[in-house]
Amino acid sequence: MVLSMERWAGKTAVVTGASAGIGAAIAQQLVETGLKVVGLARRKDRIEELAKKLEGKKGKLYACQVDMTKEEDILKAFQWIKDNLGSVNILINNAGILRTASLIDGNTELWKETFDTNVLGLSIATREAVRNMRANNIDGHIIHINSGSGHRVPRLSHVNVYPASKYAVTALTETLRQELNSIGSKIKITSISPGCVRTEIVQTNLLSELPEIAEFAKKLPLLEPNDVAEAVMYVLATPPHVQVHELMIQPVGQPF
Repeated sequence: MVLSMERWAGKTAVVTGASAGIGAAIAQQLVETGLKVVGLARRKDRIEELAKKLEGKKGKLYACQVDMTKEEDILKAFQWIKDNLGSVNILINNAGILRTASLIDGNTELWKETFDTNVLGLSIATREAVRNMRANNIDGHIIHINSGSGHRVPRLSHVNVYPASKYAVTALTETLRQELNSIGSKIKITSISPGCVRTEIVQTNLLSELPEIAEFAKKLPLLEPNDVAEAVMYVLATPPHVQVHELMIQPVGQPF
């Protein structure tokens, strides 16, 4: 199998949650490959800072302020893309949150925010990307950044509805594949499920609030955001007739 990113040169990719961590790493690698990348995140200034660092690279990074829990934000972003860049060729659904709570006595609003971001925001962005691709007759590629927690529930306290939201992403991946097949579409869909990654989602939500998990995490092998970004590049580089439906990666020595 010959792997090549050449067919994506000059095309447009959308990356949600592009302000930090995995999303920022993916956006950077896509720009360096020669794509026009639209980064969606609440912290637009962070994407703008990254865009300045990437000036002079083959591609270009654009920043859109989007709260993935708000449908109107997502719709405005895709309208901006349509008006300014035209078609969408790639969508990377990376935005995701993990809020500290429990199922026994957790906060309903925290649960809702998790599902609104990890499931509904992803689904809305996917719908808009597919609409754009079909309207422009593009055989694009959609990638969900899932999680190992979307295949097995980690034995950690306070993950509450997070694994359920990621199990939903696993189901959404297969459901979309079946829907695209039913209409004869050549749009590809892939789920990438990393194990433990050194990102802000852990630092800001678990480690900062739960000292016992912070102590456990000190001994935990971790992937780096660039490891996940390279997995995205691998999947995108496959030939049009090859679909990587699920790719699981984890650091060597991960205990669960």
